[in-house]
Amino acid sequence: MPVHTVHVFIMLLLVATFVAALSRRVHIPYTVALVAVGLAIASLGSFHVPVLSKDLLFAIFLPGLIFEAAYHLKADEFWRNKFAIIALAVPGVIVAIALTALLVLGAASAGWLEGVGWRQALVFAALIAATDPVAVVALFRELGVDRRLQVLVEGESLLNDGTAIVLFTLALSVATGGPAAAPSLLHMLARFGIMVGGGVAAGVLTALGITFLMRRLDDAASEITLTMIAAYGSFAIAESFGVSGVIATVSAGMVCGSYAARMAMSRATRDSVVGFWSYVSFMLNSIVFLLLGLQVHVSTLADAWLAILLAYLAVTAGRAVMILGVSALLHPTRERLPAAWPPLLVIGGLRGALSMVLSISLPESFPYRNNIVIITFGVVIVSILLQGSATAIFARRLAAPVPPVAPE
Repeated sequence: MPVHTVHVFIMLLLVATFVAALSRRVHIPYTVALVAVGLAIASLGSFHVPVLSKDLLFAIFLPGLIFEAAYHLKADEFWRNKFAIIALAVPGVIVAIALTALLVLGAASAGWLEGVGWRQALVFAALIAATDPVAVVALFRELGVDRRLQVLVEGESLLNDGTAIVLFTLALSVATGGPAAAPSLLHMLARFGIMVGGGVAAGVLTALGITFLMRRLDDAASEITLTMIAAYGSFAIAESFGVSGVIATVSAGMVCGSYAARMAMSRATRDSVVGFWSYVSFMLNSIVFLLLGLQVHVSTLADAWLAILLAYLAVTAGRAVMILGVSALLHPTRERLPAAWPPLLVIGGLRGALSMVLSISLPESFPYRNNIVIITFGVVIVSILLQGSATAIFARRLAAPVPPVAPE
């Protein structure tokens, strides 16, 4: 088994290297090409890979990818766009879940989705709500969009992961327990606040401890190792205390990138850290996008094409209404969005590995579970292939550089 695992890992890296070189020649977004190649390999039926489980995603992929993105999201940039990012990542996700659930339930009431009730609609809307940072951050950074737009997309996708996981947990408890067993609004708000606040505390304290150690070292290799401890350690500490590991890693990454890099690293060390995490991001992104394609059987998706199409339209419409609403609310403020950006934020709301893993984590006894898993996989694949390609086109045509928001 260990030898087989090593062989699979080497094959994935070889395929990723080939796809990276090919995508630059044919001008296809790298992430889109990886998923397409993964689908093609999976259709051959002779390439066995590890299942993309929740443990694998949380232990290996998410901490590294989130930390690398948060490390480049400077605190001052986040603060200048705080209202827009928080509006998109917290109330925006809640609104998107509600709208998606209503649209899915409407399609079921019309007879287009058999066997779907309010429980299935609510759980599906919650697990598909997050714009996965594994997908979004890689694509937008690759396209080199305007820096403020990139900050908005990265900030939203990093924060709404924590929001979506908490809301999915609450939605599942409501769906499995029934309305009578649903927690009160005050209880849900308190639970959400504890998970987010505890995650922030775990991440900040871990990063400050790492900064303290860095200031007593002057060795690039040791300091790179400490940043890895900050990334994976903050996630593990937060999860062990029952708070958000995603929020903890985001906080740790921002503190390390904005404070530790300035106060505790030499210029040479900063360059080494950036180079190291750039490679880690490339490697993890490559493997996770290939695994996304390799998990899916095209024939299974083809059999459920109508349900996937209806669900995809509901998800996209829910996000579109949410983005337009947030844009309207921000219009009178200094954080208003240029007219060209809302369409990009809508089509840039790709779904990814997190949604697939959350669907797999549903209890076996949950009604309509297998159908939800198939529909979720289909929506994720269509999102990456269709919206990923469209985002590249829209970003080049519409995202003209604009002046950054003036500091307060």
